[in-house]
Amino acid sequence: MTKTALVTGAAAGIGRACAKQLAKDGMAIGVLDLLIDQAQKTADEINAEGGKAIALQADISNRAQVIAAVQTLRDAFGPITVLVNNAGITNTTPFKDITDELWDKVLTVNLKGTFIVTQVVLPDMEAAKWGRIVNMSSSSAQTGAAGMAPYSSSKGAIITLTRTLAEELGPLGITVNNIPPGIIMNTIMSEANRENFPIPIETVREMMPVRRTGVPEDIASACSWLCSEGASYVTGQTIGVNGGRLRTT
Repeated sequence: MTKTALVTGAAAGIGRACAKQLAKDGMAIGVLDLLIDQAQKTADEINAEGGKAIALQADISNRAQVIAAVQTLRDAFGPITVLVNNAGITNTTPFKDITDELWDKVLTVNLKGTFIVTQVVLPDMEAAKWGRIVNMSSSSAQTGAAGMAPYSSSKGAIITLTRTLAEELGPLGITVNNIPPGIIMNTIMSEANRENFPIPIETVREMMPVRRTGVPEDIASACSWLCSEGASYVTGQTIGVNGGRLRTT
């Protein structure tokens, strides 16, 4: 039976790469994003390549919109048993200049949005007694990031949420892991923040153990494995895909 996956923030970048890879793995894909035209383009690419996909529009921090989008996906392809929580926003602001409104906006989308989408999709996984959840955190949550306090804090919370859900949902046959991407180019965030890199990107590449920055497909490959049957004994883990920028024990 074909599995159905929901990928949030799938109009471009990492989300798009994950959606396309999971489609190649044989899953039907819900391509969810605020940018519906770009989400439709991703879905069209998947369908043109022989996969199955539908474009969905929702603000992940709006529960009513998420419920409606998830139901549209269920109606199209059946119960959702794979979820990739990729949608998020970033911001670069010195700590002393962060407003309450900015702090709330970033955490509402990145953390509350992940909570809402997961909670809405969860009943399908519970019924199937099988599920895969992959959350996108960030290497900035592991190292800290100057000028990105709301973002790195929200992504640190995603790591903790991952561990908590792995503990709670494991007995139900559901695994929950997170990927903290390193420096990934060709994404909306990387292009928006390129001018804020403290040193030239060429210098960054030379400092990396693998001597290159990442691409969205690097993250998609790890996501594919975590969503597979082969990763059934892996849960609650932080799988760093960062070219060796951060090395953990």
